[in-house]
Amino acid sequence: MIGSNLGYLFLLGLAVSYGGAVLAEPIASPSATSKSTNPVAKTPVSSASSDSNETRQMLNELDQQKLNYPRAPQNISPSKTQAVTQTTAQNVTSISQLSDVRSTDWAFTALQSLVERYGCIAGYPDRSFRGQRSISRYEFAAGVNACLDKINEIISSGLADKVSQEDLSALKKLQEEFAAELATLRGRVDALDAKTAKLESQQFSTTTKLYGQAIFGLQGRFGNTADLNPRDGVKDTRDPAATLTYGYSLQLTLLTQLSDRGYLITGLQSGNLNTGAGFSNAPYFLNDTFTRLGYESDTGNRLSLSDLSYRYRVSDNLALIVGAQGVNPITVFRGPNRYESAGQGAISAFAQRNPILSLGNTQAGLGIDWQISDRASLQAVYSAGNGFDSAANPTGSGGLFNGPSTIGVQLAMIPIDRLDTTLYYLNSYSTNAILGTGVGDNIIGSLGSRLSTNAFGANLSWRASRNLILGTWGGYTTTNVLGAGLSGTVETTNWIVYLNMPNLLSEGDLAGIYVGQPPKITGSTISLNGVPALNLPSAISGTGGVFGAQPASTTHAELFYRFRVSNNISVTPGVLFLFNPVNTSSSDMITVGTLRTTFSF
Repeated sequence: MIGSNLGYLFLLGLAVSYGGAVLAEPIASPSATSKSTNPVAKTPVSSASSDSNETRQMLNELDQQKLNYPRAPQNISPSKTQAVTQTTAQNVTSISQLSDVRSTDWAFTALQSLVERYGCIAGYPDRSFRGQRSISRYEFAAGVNACLDKINEIISSGLADKVSQEDLSALKKLQEEFAAELATLRGRVDALDAKTAKLESQQFSTTTKLYGQAIFGLQGRFGNTADLNPRDGVKDTRDPAATLTYGYSLQLTLLTQLSDRGYLITGLQSGNLNTGAGFSNAPYFLNDTFTRLGYESDTGNRLSLSDLSYRYRVSDNLALIVGAQGVNPITVFRGPNRYESAGQGAISAFAQRNPILSLGNTQAGLGIDWQISDRASLQAVYSAGNGFDSAANPTGSGGLFNGPSTIGVQLAMIPIDRLDTTLYYLNSYSTNAILGTGVGDNIIGSLGSRLSTNAFGANLSWRASRNLILGTWGGYTTTNVLGAGLSGTVETTNWIVYLNMPNLLSEGDLAGIYVGQPPKITGSTISLNGVPALNLPSAISGTGGVFGAQPASTTHAELFYRFRVSNNISVTPGVLFLFNPVNTSSSDMITVGTLRTTFSF
């Protein structure tokens, strides 16, 4: 039986089993599970394509416990995030620094002695000790080694009298008992040192990390005939895009750490995917915003800038986001759908997120993310069409203040455990008759008209279990139509319900079912010089552009299953059904099939 004084050192084992954090160098806690208070805004996503959806997806996968717990500005996976954002706690100098250790705990006295006599205990970065965690013999040996090093340091500094002979004797017994494990650990440390030296000599940059996602899609839709020319009950327009297509979408993200609190994010994208009929195929181009896929991106195989933003943590509860590209409600607001991703989640553009968050398709501006409490956060954003354009250029987007713009605010809450909610309001100014959502009834006025839109939306996501997530959202917009001789308002609504089933057949898999109504004009009262005109529902029907709403509602039904091939490769077959496309009951149902393969790195 080991002597009572050696209880401190032998209780090293008890301490490790009590908390797993006795090492002199503490284990870094993944940002996905640490309950810290460092809000950081999300990385960007394009409103109508897959631009930088990779950087958005990584944050949603990163945050696996609760919506409002802060997220780190990283990519792809928790392991990669740790490499960039992990924090290191200071060694514990007082037992009171361990937030989850109480004086009534059975190992309290032993822990206190280890801390005060030898200082070989460290907590996790959140200052917890996690006393109920079990350990392996290797972890125990690592703890023994930590205390060995500390005692050797004490002896070498001429303070040998501070270490009792009884403790040294017990420590010697522990060394003999765990000799094999200690030798293995030292061998691993040597191997890691060699690998680290090699990586440091070959690394891309000491301050910048490269992340990426490449999506290859094989997709097509069955032949169908629409009643759009005009909408009069007669199917007269064959789908010119009913064909099989193949293409890619590539997204690269450079994350540069400029300081302990600031990150510069540079995003590049390239692609050749476009499944639409195009404006040259009137009126069938109206279907394009209903059939668009989430991973479509067509830059003509050229690299284009999708993100150039700087994120800075002003305080433990407040983050600032500013950028010339990639700053908008999508990238600033926190989203409750943890599987929102063009490469890893739903296949359609509509099922990515509430379309009203894409109002104006703005890109440059300023945002804030404020962590109010553990269960509530507030985000706000001002975003302009394109910060690179000159305000003096009337054909451009008008710079930061003289062109399309969007102002938005969102409150994200966890009213009860497992239930994530968001409420948001946006005000948008756009030109050329489009809302800028890229989904559903996106054209709502006449060419050249200007739109002033107020939008309201809400999301709910309930984590019923580890393998079952139920969610829904709804959105409403009301738009004042402006222009020479123009007046009136246009209203739209959209909604969706979804079911995500992660790890259904295998760890890392994801099944999804999404059913909803894309944005639909529910009322249009545009007048030209006081006479009803240019109202889209009536224009499609050939009735002179009189006041009215769409005569039917499109129902969007989507099913997909993501197979996880490896940590970096997934394959997702999916199918999309559109009933009453373009809100026209007399048109054929449209069926879209996809096979998406995603490589992430």
